[in-house]
Amino acid sequence: MIKFFSRLILGILLLTILNVIWGKFYNPIITITQINGYLEFGKLDRDYISYEEMGSNVKKAVLASEDQNFYKHNGFDIDAIGKAIIKNRAGGKIKGGSTISMQTAKNVFLWQNRDYVRKGLEAVFTFIIEKTWGKKTILERYLNCIEMGQGVFGVEAASKYYFKKSTKDLSPSEAAWIAAILPNPQKYDPKNPSSYLQKKHRWILAQMRTVQLQ
Repeated sequence: MIKFFSRLILGILLLTILNVIWGKFYNPIITITQINGYLEFGKLDRDYISYEEMGSNVKKAVLASEDQNFYKHNGFDIDAIGKAIIKNRAGGKIKGGSTISMQTAKNVFLWQNRDYVRKGLEAVFTFIIEKTWGKKTILERYLNCIEMGQGVFGVEAASKYYFKKSTKDLSPSEAAWIAAILPNPQKYDPKNPSSYLQKKHRWILAQMRTVQLQ
């Protein structure tokens, strides 16, 4: 029995290493979140593209919305996590402190539930991809894999779904609309924005002016 579990753990470790190596050079063949999206909505609308093909507006919009310290932290934004904990303890709308690196680890390798096992594995994968992939690859994987609607994954598929054009052709305003639906793309719709989404869109547009890509 001990030998069986030892081999099982070794197999999992080897599979994990291979998965991380694959992810440095290629987008994932499929993710757990994409499988769940297909099962729930009956479609898997995605279109992987390279970092260069994405253009600058959508990158700036997502960084402005989700992680303005992306190029400064090592995968974990301690200040943002601390502020989220304080706000959540105060009650009201739950706020997350996840960085884009943490979200990439979750979306590429793991599942969406908020359990301690997943959060622990998310921290491990975040550390590994920060050390091995680099910021450019992390951002490319994130923008290609993130859920952007009901059965819609990645910014290219979202751009075509919402605006009938390629991501590189998005205006700053259109890119901000796509970023505004994060982190709850099943709830929000740029085609029919709530007052909250309109306010967030204006805020992202303003923040985009300060974002510098590297």
